[in-house]
Order: sequence, then C-alpha cells, then structure tokens
Amino acid sequence: MRIGIIALLQETNTFISESTTIEHFRENLLVTGEDVRTHFAGTEHEVGGFFDRLDQAVCVTVPLFATRALPFGTITDETYAALLEELLHSLRGAGSLDGLLVAPHGATVSETVRDVDGDWLTRVREIVGPDVPIISTADPHGNLSPKMIAAVDAITAYRTNPHVDQRVRGIEAADLLLRTLDGEIRPVTAAAFPPLLINIDKQCSEEEPCRSLLKLAAEMRSRPGVLSTSLFLGFPYADVPEMGSAFAVVTDGDSELAQQLADEFAAVMWERRHEFVADLIDVEKAVQQAIDAPESPLLLLDMGDNVGGGSAADGTALANELYRRQVKAFICLNDPEAVMQAEETGVGNRVTMSVGGKTDDLHGEPFTAEFTVRAITDGQFEEPEARHGGMRHFDQGRTAIVTTDAGLTVMLTSRRMVPFSLHQLTDFGIDPSAFKVIVAKGVNAPIAAYAPVCPKLIRVNTPGATTADVMSLEYHHRRRPMFPFEDDPSMFNQVR
Repeated sequence: MRIGIIALLQETNTFISESTTIEHFRENLLVTGEDVRTHFAGTEHEVGGFFDRLDQAVCVTVPLFATRALPFGTITDETYAALLEELLHSLRGAGSLDGLLVAPHGATVSETVRDVDGDWLTRVREIVGPDVPIISTADPHGNLSPKMIAAVDAITAYRTNPHVDQRVRGIEAADLLLRTLDGEIRPVTAAAFPPLLINIDKQCSEEEPCRSLLKLAAEMRSRPGVLSTSLFLGFPYADVPEMGSAFAVVTDGDSELAQQLADEFAAVMWERRHEFVADLIDVEKAVQQAIDAPESPLLLLDMGDNVGGGSAADGTALANELYRRQVKAFICLNDPEAVMQAEETGVGNRVTMSVGGKTDDLHGEPFTAEFTVRAITDGQFEEPEARHGGMRHFDQGRTAIVTTDAGLTVMLTSRRMVPFSLHQLTDFGIDPSAFKVIVAKGVNAPIAAYAPVCPKLIRVNTPGATTADVMSLEYHHRRRPMFPFEDDPSMFNQVR
C-alpha cells in the first residue's frame, strides 16, 4: 500500500490589517517529499504521529507536501495560489496512492477563498477520486465546514486545549486509514453546527464547560459503531460564514447514526450556551489580584495580544501597569528595532528605550523606560516535551534581554514567538521562579508550558487583535443568527 501525507496549516485572523504572504510560510515551514519526513518524524505533531503509525505497518509512506505559517492576517490570493499549485503538483507526481493522511488547520482564510481548508481538500479529492480513502486530523480551533466533511472519509480533531495530544491524533488517523484499507471498517462522517460561538477564554479542555462536554464526547465514542468524535471550538477571529462551533462524528458505515449523535451533542451545547460567555477581568484588576496572591510566579495571560491567535506580540498594556506598580515580572515583546538598539548599547550598559506598541494602534502605546542590557542571543531554543502546537524547534530571531531597576525583565525578539515552551526562558538563563508575575501572550495554549512553574493563572482582558470581548469586533460574514450576538431559544431549530 502507498499512503500519501499532506499538511497545510495556518490559523488566519481576518481582523489583522496586514496579510500573510509566501514569506511567512517559507520562514516557518514549506517542504516537499522526504523533507516532510525529516522535519516531522519523531515530533509531537500529528504528522509525526502519521509517520509513527505507518512505520509500524506494511506500507510505503509517501510524504508529499507540508507547509505552516504562524497565525497572522488573511493570506494573499497570490500566496494561496502558489501553495495550492505546489501541493497539487506534488500529489499529481506521486503516482498511484491507496490512501491519504491530511492535516488541515480548519481556520485558514485567503482574500478570495474564505474556506481554504475546504477548498484544498476538495481539490485533493477531485484528483484521487471517490474511492481513495482520505483521513484528516484538524485543530479544534478550526471553523469546520461542510466542504471539509464532504471531502474526507473521516476527521478527528485534537481533544486537548492546550493541544498536547496532536501526535496521538495523528496515530489515530493513520490507524483509521489502515483499518479502512484492510477492509475492517468503512468510515463515514457527519457534523452538526449549532449557532454558537464559544469564547476563547472558555475553551480550555481542563476547565468547564469544555471538560464535561469532552467527557460526553468520550462516552459517545464508546457506543457500538462509533469510531471517533470531535468537538470543534471554533476560531472567533476568522470572519467567515463557517465561524463558530461544531461537532463531528465518525461511524462505521452508519451515516444516520453519525448525524443523530452529532445533533444530540449540538443540542447539549445549545442548552449550555450561556456557559460559553467570557468572564472579563481588566488590566488593573488582574495586576492587583496578582500582587495580592500568595502564590508565585503567577501567570497573567494576555488575551488581547494572543500570538497563537495571530496578534502582534508587542502589546504593552500589562508591561505599563506592572512597571507602574513596580512588580517583579517577566514579559516578552516582539520589537526588532529595540533588539538592534540593545545590541548597539552592549551587554552591561544602560539605555533608555521605547519598546513594544509599534505594530498598530490596537495594542497600546510603546513602553518607555531605562533598561540595563543583560544578554544578546540568537533566539533559538528547543522543546522536547509534548506542548501546544507539537513543535520542537523554535527561532525567534536575534533576541535581547533587558531589565529595569523596578524589577521588570523584558525579552525583546526580532520575530513573533508563540509562548508554547518554558525553554523560551530557561534556555537563555531566565529562572521563572525569580518573578512574582510571568506574562504569556495567549489564552490557553501557554498553560501546558507554564503550569509546572505557575501555581495560578489569570486571563486578562487586554486590548488587541485577539480581544476576548468579541462583542467589540465588527463581523461582516459570520453566521446569523449566532449566540451571543443574538439570543433567541428558537434560533437552534431555525438553522438546523
């Protein structure tokens, strides 16, 4: 058996004014052929899971195409066209394939094609035909679409947020494909799409309401004939018709059962819809709670400047307040200009700089203070454990570590960096236990990395492109009606 592997991954924030270009993909990952195996084999990513399971089977693994860019703005049409051409060229040149394992994100958007994942999966299906099984993984932050469901035989989303089970889901997907090719099962998939947005601060899998919903999803998987179930939390920062939550069920040849269970689960979600509304804590209140807390270091999650949601990574709201209150704290800001200034100043010397707040007017004014330059590094580090995103190698570019006399340590990076690894601190000699407060620019994703050293966390309603206050965002393409923007009990039946 010859099994192909394809991955195209980006979480697109359409509220960001800047665009994602081909350079963003090249900077992160854009490979074909055996380079796919070289990059992913042995990683905690789902594509690493594909290779792990297939290596145990009697088959030929055919890595075709893999690309990934950090979350950012809408992908240009030129970029998507180039990626799609390379993907389809790799597929057409692969020869006869018995099956495909694919890894879309689920929230990828271009200027013209708003459902990029549904589009490229449909193109793949058209090339291989209806009889070649396609099994897909997905990020639960994807906005699942009917086109995605129609293009694949089965889909399985990560079950944890932070995402620490990506490799396991890749293994599951590969196992489903192998069992299908052996004639043991015939997977069919159905989905339900309740008119419901799950706020980003309610999407942690270890907290309610998601914890009990995921338990129900697990119970459904134990029923006869059910192969997989997936809760899609949705990505509220992609203004597309598909935006919102969903639930997918894969059964062994029983499409009626799959739809019945998906509808049952969607009804439970709808009944609990008020539990998905955000609990918003402003900057001043959050910092005061951190000061009063007996625990340390305390983790402040900067929701408005969530790098994993595409934001700028240079929001200063928390930096300014922590500096004003003279809290011993750590924060990371993306500011290539300040890195250069610190490098020119030299390690051990002092300089007055304005840092952060330079990308746009959404994330606060630049933070100005006198700093001592403590270190200049290449910004490369490695995460060996299973952490959100499944990535192992990180490169945040030239990096400067500077401190104020008031106790604020600022890591300045030349590239935006997601806060998914504690090695972002420890590999550069920063001791997390030395601080009263650590700021991570995320909502749930950083928890896997920081929970071992931070006994308590507070999610902070900061300003920015990923604000948790979704009522303040101006949507043009979302589903209507949709809770919490509209709230009428009859909405659920109207959209089904």
